[in-house]
Amino acid sequence: MSYGRRLRALLESDGIVVSPGVHDPLSARVAEEVGFDLVAMTGNGTSLAKVGQPDVGVLTLTEMVENAKYIQQAVDVPIISDADNGFGNAVNVTRTVREFAAAGVGAIHIEDQVFPKRCGFVEGKRVVSKEEAVGKFRAAADIRDECGSEMVLIARTDARGAPEGTLDDAIDRVNAYCEAGADVAFVQGAKDVDELERVAREVDAPLLYNCSGGSPVVSIERADELGYDVVIFPRLSTLPTITALFERFGQLRAEGMDAWTETKEAFEGVPVESYDHFSGVPQVLEWEEEYLPEE
Repeated sequence: MSYGRRLRALLESDGIVVSPGVHDPLSARVAEEVGFDLVAMTGNGTSLAKVGQPDVGVLTLTEMVENAKYIQQAVDVPIISDADNGFGNAVNVTRTVREFAAAGVGAIHIEDQVFPKRCGFVEGKRVVSKEEAVGKFRAAADIRDECGSEMVLIARTDARGAPEGTLDDAIDRVNAYCEAGADVAFVQGAKDVDELERVAREVDAPLLYNCSGGSPVVSIERADELGYDVVIFPRLSTLPTITALFERFGQLRAEGMDAWTETKEAFEGVPVESYDHFSGVPQVLEWEEEYLPEE
């Protein structure tokens, strides 16, 4: 079963699906180990981890697809990958969809921002016209189907956070995008809980709730009650990584070898058999036994 089909089954099941944000295969492996059925590749975290820059459209399509492919290959659960604004107009979107479909990911989300885009919770976002965006989602759905892919297409609008943007416009846009072929609606930038509730009432499609940045915070249970189908926490891997590294590197700078000893001892409390076991060394030894000559 493809990861796209598995994600579709999750969307059709009862209850909301919770997806932590991951920025690399390592963080995705941890998410799978603790029991999540879905992970979301954060564009923000990918940009910072891969090129050390903020999420302002500096990553290329090739870099995003490569990271998504490595993450999807590292875990046996579907991933939702950020695909920015499709990396151009409807013509560019055709290649974007082909590349992500070839990577085998469970889903991508494409936004209606202009290029260069901005992270969803950063001021200064601008969006293309509704008509242009509808064309992009029509192209995305057509190419996805042409490829024979079951990848889920998530339509994101940043219209609410654009200058003079309104929630009415955002709701109208995602409904149009889903009519054009998208499978899931993602309204970024709701200002308060009342707006989250309006989105749930007035959008006629499965819904994604992004719990990050300037989004209003409701409990997972409340998001489920409202009718959201997926909740993602995009920076859930990136923030603790930065926090832990500042702590550990600072301790090493201050205390030297004692800090390294403490780091190793702390790892012993992680619920894995060993570092080598977690990284996959036993599997490599099995392959060597199976496929390499005895000598």
